Amino acid sequence: MEKHISVLKNESIESLNLKEDSIVVDATLGYGGHSSCILKRISRGHLFAFDQDSEAIRHSTDRLKSISTNFTIIKSNFSNMKEELKKRDVNEVDSILFDLGVSSPQLDDTSRGFSYHKDAVLDMRMDKDNPITAKEIVNNYSKEELSTIFSKYGEAKFARNIAKKIVEYRENKEIESTLELVDIIKSAVPMKFRIDKHPAKQIFQAIRIEVNKELDVIPIALEQALDLIKIGGRVAVITFHSLEDRIVKNIFKEKVAVDKRVQGLPDIPDEYLPNFKLVINKAIKPSKEELSNNPRSRSAKLRVIEKIR
Repeated sequence: MEKHISVLKNESIESLNLKEDSIVVDATLGYGGHSSCILKRISRGHLFAFDQDSEAIRHSTDRLKSISTNFTIIKSNFSNMKEELKKRDVNEVDSILFDLGVSSPQLDDTSRGFSYHKDAVLDMRMDKDNPITAKEIVNNYSKEELSTIFSKYGEAKFARNIAKKIVEYRENKEIESTLELVDIIKSAVPMKFRIDKHPAKQIFQAIRIEVNKELDVIPIALEQALDLIKIGGRVAVITFHSLEDRIVKNIFKEKVAVDKRVQGLPDIPDEYLPNFKLVINKAIKPSKEELSNNPRSRSAKLRVIEKIR
């Protein structure tokens, strides 16, 4: 298995302000990099870790067992966090971490269909029980629907033309593999654009986001996390592209703002003051050292918020 390197590991773990008896949620277990570090610091606490990927869960269970037994892995999307924790009689926690990136083993496992460099069946599901695959989307979405997701989720310059080429191609043959799709994408963009960067990168990102409803669940999960956190507790979020970061930034901004009705008053009553504060005003980015060790970390940003009342 390709080794997964956790991004902004030290910065994110430090930002959680962990104590020995902390109750912590790792909303995105993956291959256990962050969870391992958390578990080592909470000898009298408990870790609840969420993931949808059975393979990642199998790997991480063994990894975490070698450290401690103070953990519970929950196979579910993190948008079900509140409900799943309630089933386990947990109504508040000390720290919550989200790492919204795709794990390297998922990207590098050819059979998963995430990579535009290797040939595989068009899949891209984080949760293999999900009925919707990339193949379904590419072959069944209308030209308008494809163009919209390519523009919205991939911020792709030639979204309309790529959608048109896909629809034309599938009139004669179903699109089945990743490299088949890459060839169609390449045929839809000017040569000059192909030289600068891989034309499939943004399109594959857009399809992956649509398959897994990645952006839809972020606001739902964040609202739940902010409800679950105790006073003095923190929520840390690592994002990997501008769309994710914008959602997190805007939700945090809203939570730390003073009620508009009393903004500017010299003496603001407590009930109008925000319940949260930003731990860091600007997002933390990877250091030069991390960037040289792990080029995949280059777009990562960490934002942290704390409940203060």
